Amino acid sequence: MQFRQQALSKLQSPEQLDLPVRFARPQGLLVLCVTVLVMAAACFWAVTGSVASTLDAPGILTHARGSYLLQSPVAGQITEVLADEGETLPRDSPLLKVRTDRGERVVRTIDAGRLTSVTATIGAVVTTGADVASVERIDGADDPLVVLLYVSGNSASSVPVGASVDLTVQSVPSQQYGVLRGTVAAVGGAAQTQQQITRFLGDAQLGRQFSRGGRPLAVLVKLERSDSTKSGYRWSSADGPPYAIGSMTLATGSVRLADQRPIDWLLP
Repeated sequence: MQFRQQALSKLQSPEQLDLPVRFARPQGLLVLCVTVLVMAAACFWAVTGSVASTLDAPGILTHARGSYLLQSPVAGQITEVLADEGETLPRDSPLLKVRTDRGERVVRTIDAGRLTSVTATIGAVVTTGADVASVERIDGADDPLVVLLYVSGNSASSVPVGASVDLTVQSVPSQQYGVLRGTVAAVGGAAQTQQQITRFLGDAQLGRQFSRGGRPLAVLVKLERSDSTKSGYRWSSADGPPYAIGSMTLATGSVRLADQRPIDWLLP
């Protein structure tokens, strides 16, 4: 009660009535104004601005029809290999000679394409159904390349058809020649198993590699063509690499997703 009486006496004192009342210092007003302006600008940007995001995924350069694993229809010992890796072969082309109990048999290609690998060697013994070669289905050397990206199932739904893609090719130094340009042409509707990936790419190791994190969805990327580069495709640099790029080359794709307004992150 003693302190209250002293406060009342000071208020009633006429000497105190003519003193100015200071509500805030000028520095405080400046800080307040700046804070209000920053908050207003942030709100305006959240409503009208946009933020671009990207999705990175592993992939491989290939042809649209994929590859197939050639299997031996007979059991026996390989006596001759009739084609070299990298050679383009027509349908029903002889590839291997196998000595069986009923004489020598010839293993032939199922479809036209480029022989990417031969796992069978002269003198090796094969069983019926054993993988002996991998053949990439192409009609000719001028068939355009595409890129298959293998995106995790949780992220694939956010990939829009027509989105631009920057591709870092394993055999091309990106610091020197830049990245390959492409566009999403299609997004797979079902997750791919390891066996499905292996059958399409004709390589069991790639099947294991791309399905390591679960069953992914395949995203088909169409490459942008260019007559001014050695590779025949458009790069972020003017000329790109001074050599052609081949199929079955690993790559990493960075897909540009749809722009989002910052306020959408706060809304349900």
